Amino acid sequence: MTKAPFVRIPKPSELPESEATEESLHRNRREIIKSLGLAAGTSLLAIPGASANAATTGFPTKLNKKYLPPKGTKPTEYKYITGYNNFYEFTTDKYEVRFRANLGWKTEPWTIEIGGHVEKPLKLDVNDLVKEVGIEQRVYRFRCVEAWSMVIPWDGFQLSKLIAKAKPTSKAKYVMFSTFKDEKTALGFKNYPNYDWPYTEGLRMDEAMHDLTFLATGIYGKPIPHQNGAPIRLVVPWKYGYKSIKSIVRIDFTDKQPKTLWNTAGPDEYGFYSNVNPEVDHPRWSQARERAIGTGGFVERIPTLKFNGYEKEVAHLYKGMDLRKFF
Repeated sequence: MTKAPFVRIPKPSELPESEATEESLHRNRREIIKSLGLAAGTSLLAIPGASANAATTGFPTKLNKKYLPPKGTKPTEYKYITGYNNFYEFTTDKYEVRFRANLGWKTEPWTIEIGGHVEKPLKLDVNDLVKEVGIEQRVYRFRCVEAWSMVIPWDGFQLSKLIAKAKPTSKAKYVMFSTFKDEKTALGFKNYPNYDWPYTEGLRMDEAMHDLTFLATGIYGKPIPHQNGAPIRLVVPWKYGYKSIKSIVRIDFTDKQPKTLWNTAGPDEYGFYSNVNPEVDHPRWSQARERAIGTGGFVERIPTLKFNGYEKEVAHLYKGMDLRKFF
């Protein structure tokens, strides 16, 4: 069995959720170091506060009450959302990434290029795009393939709004997303050479056009932090989190299924569709239950919902497909 390299599942002995840095500590280096128990001589003394992100317009946002999680489900605290995440371009450590992504990486200015089978190829500044389409807040469930989950208030806009601007032709069957590749400030590119960089992801056209498919530029009514995919990232709530590519620089409309980083790294472990399905285990762990970050640490687990709780909205997209085959 082919194993995708560098995938890490946290162990109970690792830093607990309670050590996730509070939002206010991002701006205070002394408190950051104190909270992590680091020696005064550590290189982390030089860590700056999060620099300005490109998509700073459109805030505060208005909550769209049509897109809320099930009743009784509370949004995950900001400190967990921004203090525990994956961004392999910087590091495989879910806690350290919030520091490494803020060591000189610039997200201003930031442009997105759109091409392929479209009538109107585009090159857009993220701030200009946000001003034109506007943003709103939606609260989505988020499920990582590593069997942990969050509930996140994202700020942004439907991907379909951007697609409409580009006017895809009838040849466009899939959408391919590509992220940045800056080897000077993002050490993951050199440290993890087994991956086929840059990170790429893809959706079928009907998935991309679905009203749940979202481009996020913020979290909790604030510009999205670097470690969470500044300045703009994809959010597809019924799929495993790695499908929601961060820091997008290019979108291409194609007539063929695009390659994706994780499917290339481990085709028997990470499918192109990657819909959340508790009935289909990952080859190396169960997907039946998940750790709800911020509510029970690494011990308490809750049942995983099919399509991450969005079965009613999206199951029709896969009618007649063998969902076990198309994990």
